[in-house]
Amino acid sequence: MLKFFNISLALNGFPIKKAISELDKTVAIPEIDYQKFVVEKRNQIVDYHLKINKSYREFVGQSIFENWEKIPIQTKKDFQKPLSERLSDGFTLKNVYVNKTSGSSGDPFIFAKDKFCHAITWANIISKFGWFNIDFNSSKQARFYGIPLDFIGNKKERFKDFLKNSYRFPIFDLSDTFLEKTLKKFHQKKFDYINGYTSSIVLFAKFLQKKNIVLTSVCPTLKCCVVTSEMLFEADKILMETYFGVPIINEYGASELDLIAFQNPKGDWQVNSETLFVEILDENNTVLPYGKEGKIVITSLYNKAHPFIRYDIGDVGILDEKSTFKKPILKKLIGRTNDVAVLPSGKIAPGLTFYYVTKSIIEDDGNVKEFVIKQTKTDTFEIEYVSEIVLTDKQILNIEKAITTYLENGLLFNFTRKDNLQRSKSGKLKQFVSLIKQL
Repeated sequence: MLKFFNISLALNGFPIKKAISELDKTVAIPEIDYQKFVVEKRNQIVDYHLKINKSYREFVGQSIFENWEKIPIQTKKDFQKPLSERLSDGFTLKNVYVNKTSGSSGDPFIFAKDKFCHAITWANIISKFGWFNIDFNSSKQARFYGIPLDFIGNKKERFKDFLKNSYRFPIFDLSDTFLEKTLKKFHQKKFDYINGYTSSIVLFAKFLQKKNIVLTSVCPTLKCCVVTSEMLFEADKILMETYFGVPIINEYGASELDLIAFQNPKGDWQVNSETLFVEILDENNTVLPYGKEGKIVITSLYNKAHPFIRYDIGDVGILDEKSTFKKPILKKLIGRTNDVAVLPSGKIAPGLTFYYVTKSIIEDDGNVKEFVIKQTKTDTFEIEYVSEIVLTDKQILNIEKAITTYLENGLLFNFTRKDNLQRSKSGKLKQFVSLIKQL
């Protein structure tokens, strides 16, 4: 069988064969030698960026690497300037992979990966899904994600889905009418696995519960369900296992990095130690021992185009006491939940709908630093933002149009510029919150 997914990566300039080979060598390193390997890789990437990346050198304030613990912590705000100013020497917008973060933390920015880094990111994802006999080149995916609604963006995503043998269920409308159509597709297609946003898939499980249907009775080829981007609560996991009839696998990742943690076949939330180095730090940026709760700080070991070194991703978690350098285990992740928007028409849209709204309106000028969207009534949304320059009437109109496109007509928006936005106790800035009573 032709490996269309791997071939598509190679044709786009991403050296997937080389990346898979590099990953295999890393996985084969014995536990006893793994700490040395990680320390060398993290020191090499710091040294590289201090020499090659002017922006990072200015951020650190020195050009020679001396002590890991003294390397300053990066945050999303440090990346809110044009991408071209953040790239390492030798990299341009034409020879790197460029994408935007979701803005789920309220601090959106555009980032880049060099082509090998992007390839080894995919090699790692392919490897982890392989734990559950999922092959991106042959396994059929039921994908619960959003999708751009503009013609070109939509067609691009549909083509990517084709290459990944995926059928996409857009999550902007999760009414019973839509979920009934979704169920019919599971009758018609031999899906191997489900992958997508936790809240959307939970709503589908609740729909099956109301109908008292176990999904494997409709689609017996189904092997597993991988949920991502939002917190998975135990009660929801049990509900999905009951009405899907397959194991529920918890994924934690970030588009600017890689998979951060992926539930292994033993049920442990195994941290990616192959392409990332994950630390848990206290409020003074001191490394905490295993078992202690603190902020999650991550270093990308392979990204030469753009430094992510000791990068505070905005989440709080705990590494299990049984963790090792080769096999860290994420014991607990705090945060990453999203509310559901219930609209006047009765349409239900998950909070991550706003991921696609921000994708369509964010500009690479770093003006808007933070934002939150609050639903105060079924038809009313308050948008609070922090920016260097007040949004113009035209910009506001474009934002309103984008939200209306993804949701529905007749909605009201109030924009308020603020000096700062209120955060949760964990320091998380939740991008969307509903203040109305859910039905």
